[in-house]
Formats: sequence, structure tokens, C-alpha cells
Amino acid sequence: MSAATLATDLPVAAKAKVPRAPKQGLAAYGELLKPITWFAPMWAFGCGIVSTGHVHGRWLLVGAGVALCGPLVTGTSQAVNDWYDRDVDAINEPGRAIPSGRVPGHGGLMLAGLWTFLSLAVATTLGTWAFGATVLGLALAWAYSAPPLRLKLNGWFGNAACGACYEGLPWFTGAAIMAGGLPSTKIVEIAVLYSIGAHGIMTLNDFKSIEGDRQLGVRTLPVMLGAPQAARFACFVMAAPQAVVVALLAAWGFPIHAAIVAGLLAVQALLMRKFLSNPRERAPWYNATGTSLYVLGMMAAALTLRAIG
Repeated sequence: MSAATLATDLPVAAKAKVPRAPKQGLAAYGELLKPITWFAPMWAFGCGIVSTGHVHGRWLLVGAGVALCGPLVTGTSQAVNDWYDRDVDAINEPGRAIPSGRVPGHGGLMLAGLWTFLSLAVATTLGTWAFGATVLGLALAWAYSAPPLRLKLNGWFGNAACGACYEGLPWFTGAAIMAGGLPSTKIVEIAVLYSIGAHGIMTLNDFKSIEGDRQLGVRTLPVMLGAPQAARFACFVMAAPQAVVVALLAAWGFPIHAAIVAGLLAVQALLMRKFLSNPRERAPWYNATGTSLYVLGMMAAALTLRAIG
């Protein structure tokens, strides 16, 4: 009896348990780009656009920038990471595209190189400052995963690189494209603050694999500091920059916008208390709840900057 016939004869409940075939061919290469990771930098890019208030009639530039920050630069970083993690993934996650052989030979490295080239090609059309931010983002993406730096092996440096790539640089890029040059000092200040806060968000991702990271010599903050201390640090480094943002918005004469960001931060503080009571189990929960409030605060700050003009 063929597999197709067997699947047809199974009852509905049993059919639901039949695993899907892994992606093959071009779909496997697409798997390396991890589209689920594109949202954060595209959101930050959108905040950069909003913060300038100069969107009108420039939708082609906006579309190119969204593609640059999401599918291209972030996709590159994911492909680079999967290539240089292929030996570790062969042990821990053998079903991934490279260790499973669905992306054969040097296909993963070739994709990372091609996507790097495409990213730079698109960036050349978006102005000098956007191109410079792209070059820096790509350099950090390669340095994060590739030897000799391999920043991901140290939680202090690796999370800083990720925070810059996911929040600060996309925000700067969006603002630079719309401003047609170097964004205002206020925009840069806010982008840097949210980039610093993203260090804590990246730390949340490290609680799920403490034992494996310890065995493999990956010195994440939960490995180096222990889960309770790393959780407290993550909360502090997420909250402190937002508090500075609140103070800046108030000082710039926008008390309502400052109150909105402060309110979002206050709710995060309540959620942090629950997270800190059991960080290893509740890190994914806080990543879904508290981080959502964090990025809403980013947009509130961007709208303030737009009002400043």
C-alpha cells in the first residue's frame, strides 16, 4: 500500500498526526531566511519613517527600505547564522535545512553571500547615510555568527550587535531615507535608546537553552550570570532607556506622548514582576507580552518626533 493510500484511509484524528514533509528545493533556501524574524526591524524602520513626517509620495523608497531591512539584511543575518551553526544544529536540530541536507554543499554560504550583495545593491539607491547604516548592519550580522569574532558566543557583545541590527539601525535607515540625509539629533537619540533596550529583549531569547549553551561554550548572560540575575538585568536594560525616553519627551514639551510611553512602561513593570518570579519558564511569555508594549512605545515616540518636525 502506498503512503498516499494509507493517508487517505486514516481517520481524521489520525491524519492530523501525519507530519508534513520538510521543505525541499527553493523552499528550503527560503527557510534559511526565517521570515518570522523580519517584523522587528521592519517595525523599527517604520518608526524611523514616521519620526521624520516626510512620507508623502515616496512609497517606492518606503517599499525598498522595508525590503532592505526585513527580507534582505535580516534574511542575510539568519542565513549567515544557520551556516556557521550547522555543526551545532546537526546535533541539536538535525531537521534544519543545512544539517538535514535539504540545502546541500555550500548552498547556505552562497545564499548568505548573494543576499549580502543584494542588500548592498538596494542600499546604494537609498542615499549615503542609509547605505552606511546597511554596511554597518551587514558587518555586525557577519561578525555575530562568523569567526574570528563570532560575537554570539558572548552575551554582552552578541546581544548588543543584535539590538543595533533589529532596532537602532533600521530606525536610523528609515529616517535617513525620508530626510534625504543625516536625521536630526533627537531622532538619533531615541533610536539609540531603543537599540540599547533591545539588548534586554535579546537576552530573553537565551533562557530557553541555558544547559545546551553552557555545554557548547556559548556564554549568554543566563549562563554567565545565572537565570535570576540575567532576568533582572534584562528587565533593567529594557526599562531604563524607556524611562529616559519619557523624560526626553516631557522635556521637549509633549507631556501626553510622554504619559503614553510611561503608561506602557508601567504595565511592563507589572509583567516583569511575574517574569522575574520564574524567568526560565516565563521568558517566552514576557517576550510576547512585554515586548509588544515596548514596540508600541517606540511608535508613540516616533509620533512625537514627527510632531516636533
